[in-house]
Amino acid sequence: MREIYLDNSATTQVARPVADAVYEMMVDCYGNPSSLHRKGLLAENRISAARKSIAKLIDCDPSELTFTSGGTEANNLALLGLCEARARKGKRIVTTAFEHSSVEAAADRLESLGWEVIRIRPDKEGHIDPRAVVDAVDSATVLVSCMYVNNEVGTVTPIDKIVRGVRRKNPDTAIHCDCVQALGKIPVSVRRLDLDMATVSAHKIYGPKGVGALYVKRGLRVLPRQLGGEQEKRLRPGTEGAPAIVGFGKAAELAAVHMSEDREKIAFYNKEMRALLKGIPQVVINSPEDAIPAVLNISVPGYRSETMMHFLEERGISVSSGSACAKGAASHVLGAMGLPPALQDSALRISFGRFNQPEDVADFVLALKDAIASLVHK
Repeated sequence: MREIYLDNSATTQVARPVADAVYEMMVDCYGNPSSLHRKGLLAENRISAARKSIAKLIDCDPSELTFTSGGTEANNLALLGLCEARARKGKRIVTTAFEHSSVEAAADRLESLGWEVIRIRPDKEGHIDPRAVVDAVDSATVLVSCMYVNNEVGTVTPIDKIVRGVRRKNPDTAIHCDCVQALGKIPVSVRRLDLDMATVSAHKIYGPKGVGALYVKRGLRVLPRQLGGEQEKRLRPGTEGAPAIVGFGKAAELAAVHMSEDREKIAFYNKEMRALLKGIPQVVINSPEDAIPAVLNISVPGYRSETMMHFLEERGISVSSGSACAKGAASHVLGAMGLPPALQDSALRISFGRFNQPEDVADFVLALKDAIASLVHK
């Protein structure tokens, strides 16, 4: 049975050059980067090279990148670390109602500690009105945090307009952007966007799991969430996971090379998939036309997501019902968009990647039709 992997927004297949780089670091260049001997220096040099590759991809200075265990830790460090550092200036943050769970949970924690959290809701297509974000900013707002690309429906937040508006309204407000789903799919320039902080992760761009990074603009004060050790400018102490970091660097190099080709190919798959799905009366497409092509969220009302996913899995097809971090829980993204329960309960997220093939589209649609014909409608 041929495997059809259409869950690239959850994680991507590790590219072979990335795996080779990780392997080399584990078996040959295994020194502790903080050690003063030759093995340690070699590992430190490889980390420095990886930092430069990632910094080049997002257009920042390498010194502004702090490595973390992934996007979740980076988002927590951004929100909690920044707010703790600025608590005397105000206790209000503005975010959206359909952020990744790591931002959502960090905002909930701040709220439990007495912070005022304003959550801007998207419209029914998953778009955020930049004016609503800016209007919510006041003199007590220390942070605005908005994701660049939504991980479940693929909509792109107009970060540039939000930043310009916030800078005019309150220049002291820091701006954080979760760029995890944007990286490698659309150009990300933290310098052009004028961001104060940005989160990226390796395993969404064909790199290893367990490594991410937080961009922090030079001069911005963020307090660490972990203590002990001099690594990563004391902002994220602890022995660096050198193999994963070097793998992240290699993935960033490849992303810069393949981005245009990937986007063109994935856009074709998305267009073909949409055309075929529109021919199935039972299918509702939740992702708007202007969402990034890599993500296509659909619903088949009357067929629960889990039931449909199990049927497709038996055909060798991997999709998800939403964010992998939710582990099957109801989608807060579709809920925030105001979609009815029938669409929420039957949602499937199809996400394309570099290694998909043209026949994956037709094979998925055929399997979906078989599922609709075979499964019991509820």
